[in-house]
Amino acid sequence: MNAPLLSPQDGRTDGPDHVLIVDDDAEIRTLLATYLGRNGFKVSAVGDGRAMWRALEGARFDLVVLDLMLPGEDGLTLCRDLRARSDIPVVMLTARGEETDRIVGLEMGADDYLPKPFSARELLARIKVILRRARSLPANLQPDSARRLQFAGWVLDTQARQLESPEGVVVALSGAEYKLLRVLLAHPNRVLNRDQLLDLTQGREADPLDRAIDVQISRLRHRLGDDSRDPRVIKTVRGEGYVLAAPVTVLA
Repeated sequence: MNAPLLSPQDGRTDGPDHVLIVDDDAEIRTLLATYLGRNGFKVSAVGDGRAMWRALEGARFDLVVLDLMLPGEDGLTLCRDLRARSDIPVVMLTARGEETDRIVGLEMGADDYLPKPFSARELLARIKVILRRARSLPANLQPDSARRLQFAGWVLDTQARQLESPEGVVVALSGAEYKLLRVLLAHPNRVLNRDQLLDLTQGREADPLDRAIDVQISRLRHRLGDDSRDPRVIKTVRGEGYVLAAPVTVLA
């Protein structure tokens, strides 16, 4: 299950966007497949993680709608593993709508989070927004544009998605942490507010009570050994946002 997956841009044609629904509820699969199909999408639907991997290894998908509560591997685990291997956008569905669950889902690399019960119309709207924003990302955010990026003594390998410390130690990053760091490295010494960071990393607008970016910044600082009380790499600009305060060099 370590073979590379087809990304949304591999073999891209002018045909309809292909959405993969992963939900163990057959009624929901049928409802969503029918509704999205009527609205111009090509849809495939499966009931668990194993079937999801088989589908992803055999076809190109533009977006995955992934249920949190699944038999076998749960949606959070699947989302984390998928994000480590692909940049396919993910919308998570769950019957649990607590803020903690939502933040964990987003930190695992989900692009959006929709609690059940939900309307198919709302899901459709979110899918359209995510696909539109994913395709409008600047070219310098594409993983193949720069293999290795160096900053403040650290090196990020964008193909292996690995962060190497100045001492040569590999530091693990979650999918959300990787995407956030990738955005910051694409805009060094430029202040990005929370709305911009959410848009570029997760393809969605900010909720006034949404603290996901703040949590991810805190965790990313921890990975970098950046003192939260006096950060040197990722600085807070009060009332404006965050800035990567270091030059970035393309190594390869």
